[in-house]
Amino acid sequence: MRQGKTQRRLKKELGLFDVYAIATGTTLSAGFFLLPGIAAAQAGPAMILSYLIAAIPLIPAMFSVVELGTAMPRAGGVYYFLDRTLGPVTGMIGGLGTWLALVLKVAFALVGMGAYIGLFFPEIPIAPVAILVAVFLAGINLYGAGKSGRLQILLVVVLLGILILFIGDCGVSINPAHFQGFFDAGSSAILSTAGLVYISYVGVTKVASLSEEVKNPERNLPRGVFLALGSALVIYALGTAVMVGVVPMSELAGDLTPVATAANRVFGRTGSILVTLAALVAFVSVSNAGMLSASRYPLAMARDHLLPRVFYRLSRKGTPVVAIVSTFGVIVAILLLLDPAGIAKLASSFQLLMFALVSLAVIVMRESRIESYDPGYRSPWYPWMQIIGILSPMVLIANMGMMSILFTTGLIVAGIGWYMYYAKGKLSRTGAIYHVFERLGQLRHQGLDSELRGILKEKGLREKDPFDEIIARSMVIDIKEPVEFSDVVDRASGWLSQIVSHTSAEIARQFMEGTRIGATPVTHGVALPHLRVDGLLEAEMILVRARKGIHIAFNNPLTGHDEEENVAATFFLVSPEQDPGQHLRILAQIAGRVDDDNFITSWETAETEQELKETLLHDERSIALHVRAGDPTAEMIGHSFRELALPEGCLVTWLRRGDDVLVPRGSTVVEENDRLTIIGDPSSIRIVRAQYLPGTAGKSRWSRLSRSR
Repeated sequence: MRQGKTQRRLKKELGLFDVYAIATGTTLSAGFFLLPGIAAAQAGPAMILSYLIAAIPLIPAMFSVVELGTAMPRAGGVYYFLDRTLGPVTGMIGGLGTWLALVLKVAFALVGMGAYIGLFFPEIPIAPVAILVAVFLAGINLYGAGKSGRLQILLVVVLLGILILFIGDCGVSINPAHFQGFFDAGSSAILSTAGLVYISYVGVTKVASLSEEVKNPERNLPRGVFLALGSALVIYALGTAVMVGVVPMSELAGDLTPVATAANRVFGRTGSILVTLAALVAFVSVSNAGMLSASRYPLAMARDHLLPRVFYRLSRKGTPVVAIVSTFGVIVAILLLLDPAGIAKLASSFQLLMFALVSLAVIVMRESRIESYDPGYRSPWYPWMQIIGILSPMVLIANMGMMSILFTTGLIVAGIGWYMYYAKGKLSRTGAIYHVFERLGQLRHQGLDSELRGILKEKGLREKDPFDEIIARSMVIDIKEPVEFSDVVDRASGWLSQIVSHTSAEIARQFMEGTRIGATPVTHGVALPHLRVDGLLEAEMILVRARKGIHIAFNNPLTGHDEEENVAATFFLVSPEQDPGQHLRILAQIAGRVDDDNFITSWETAETEQELKETLLHDERSIALHVRAGDPTAEMIGHSFRELALPEGCLVTWLRRGDDVLVPRGSTVVEENDRLTIIGDPSSIRIVRAQYLPGTAGKSRWSRLSRSR
């Protein structure tokens, strides 16, 4: 359970609004301010429809990315998902291509910014200005995701405010005659344009590459991405309709500043200045968010030995300095070498392929049936959503022309070539797809399951996981003499047979078999036998303390050898068969608790069953109070629990009075020297702690327990 030296992880600094701002900021930029004019040149008024069609392959990809991101919140996003599902060759292709596609999008935004600046300063070349802004943003990114995220929020708030004014005020000036001949360009041109403008949306899911830095990713990642996509769809649909309705097609087609042109026709130069300000904010926003996201791809690939380790080097600020600098260098090269339309097509074509593979990755993960694959959000309408996500990008790529197809093919070849030349000999892992093959009698990769279990431990429990309640009602067996593991199993199985539809002998046999084959974690004085059982309604635990040790013989899965050890603690966990994710999260939570250096000492010195249970509880979701005169807890004396009016979400689980443990009831009156254990949600526990244990917020559980004795 204890690990040796662990990999350095990126700081979790991004909240829900940060996720929304980064996803929105990476989306509403060149796709809105620059690309409509280029799209109108190809599809005419039907470019509005092209923007809506372009979102179709994004929706399955969005659901798939969110599912994978909540299951595997790791830097690298799409790269990491493809590597762990389809194997490192596909991961290499995906990482290289997605990184380059995002870099192309940043370069495209910087080109658009130069075009808008050129409205007022035509003598200033586009490229030098774009490069100067790239230098500034690279510097900000070197100071950390938190600072970049705060800049992003400010930029997006300003941007959305100006866009709402633009759409609302210009909407009243729409000329219906501008929509005549809506479909004259033909279906092929409309589909080709949809592929071109697809780059407008890809930023919605790019925040997944930052999921390792997102606080509570299972909550904040889905909400932020869904809100960003909804905002983008509304703004693109209404905004392009306004541009077509206000600006004649002869003037709109090929215009690199279409929003400024529309505002100028309705409001004059003042309106043009205002939307130019919005455009500059948008371009800086997408460039900042894009560079932040893109730099995490080389970091993740270096962490996995697909790139040299220098890309994994973190600065004192905890940022991937080499990855950021190299991303900046490629952006500069693209600015100097490619035109805007070429940048957009190249970025869109490969991103379409990546999102098709992401949809395939969800199918592979689901069908692999790896129990430790435990996403906080599951894509709806599986597998049809993913099948659409695989097929629809191929239709758009086929209509984008030979250049896009050749570019995509070239990146695939380059990725395979680099893998064969550099990475092949450095890796031993495969992907989840081998777990699918395993069901057909082929190879599987056990390391992925271990990696996912480590992620489960890192993510912790979900809000509705009843961990504290399970501990509160658990049975405690306290043994004073030396004992064999088989004897403890017999005692635990006898109790469990009363609540499950299996005999004591059947339960004991399963526990012993798990220990024999290495399914029972045993390390540093703790053993954790566990089962999932049909017909059980909720998880149950038995806590066993052996003051002179439990002798256990077990198979060590790390070495493959049979070993022996004396353990001081054994936790028997049984969970419902139908909820493997919760079962594994509870196991991971216990592993995290016993990882604490103070755990065994506190376990061995606990004086009562209540204190034994408290050693396993969350610091943030439980509190132990010793009611004493002269303390803030003295105000409880003489009052019933019903009269105490504890914060909503709190529950008194134990009341110890002298040598007796009482079942707390609403009518129970608190007496001096009572010892209470209260569980609840973190916010409620903080209120209780502030009221009854002021000044202990920064202390560990062990120091608080010592104080309350």
